[in-house]
Amino acid sequence: MTPTRPQQLLQRLDDIGRSIAATHKALALIGLGSVGVELDRLDDYSDLDFFVVVKDGYKPEFIANLDWLSRVRPISFAFKNTPDGYKVLFDDDLYAEFAVFELHELEQATYTPGRIVWREASFDEQWRIPQKQPVPWKPESREWLIGEIVTCLYVGVCRLRRGEQLSAWRFVQVHALTLLLELIEYDQADSTHDIFSKDRRFEQRHPEWPAHLRQFLQGYDRVAESAQEMLLYLDEHYEVPSDLGRLIRALSQT
Repeated sequence: MTPTRPQQLLQRLDDIGRSIAATHKALALIGLGSVGVELDRLDDYSDLDFFVVVKDGYKPEFIANLDWLSRVRPISFAFKNTPDGYKVLFDDDLYAEFAVFELHELEQATYTPGRIVWREASFDEQWRIPQKQPVPWKPESREWLIGEIVTCLYVGVCRLRRGEQLSAWRFVQVHALTLLLELIEYDQADSTHDIFSKDRRFEQRHPEWPAHLRQFLQGYDRVAESAQEMLLYLDEHYEVPSDLGRLIRALSQT
């Protein structure tokens, strides 16, 4: 029977663990995200996220030479995206993002709790939990968010009137919308939140919201209409500064 994608991902991670163990230069392999402690999220569209923890002095070698990874499966694409790691695609289309750290570097690394896939006996399993807890950004108040959203909408429709459509699109459908998502979830605490990205799993948390999003995200050619819909939603649910609301409505008339 052909293994499922989740089975392939987990098997690949186990194989990577055996490969780094064979070098005698590594301390641990930590799986993160959906191949970490959130295995219930693992599906056909998941990828591999992991940390390789190596003994002091061996990080440059692991970064410069990916033999320890290509021995597991040939790599068709590799891109060094940070000083610590890579994004890679294996020749069977499994995708991975990873970083390599020496133990002392983990103290300053920001990550969510992971799963120990392999470790040397001397490696403290507690390192699967970050020493430096990631602190999600928290806006100072609901009123602050509303103020930022409406001013982004105002600047956006002004840019549109000036003929700067790309900038207008960004202010309305990127900046204002991002803040609106923060406003929607301002008082909510949910274990499905991704502290690094508010839009991850948003539809699962708010299954009624795609209809709103279609109105707010009408695309490059409908910036004014998107701004109007966003302002209408704010008017219905929050207290919008009246003068700014009036200006946005006037400027967004097509």
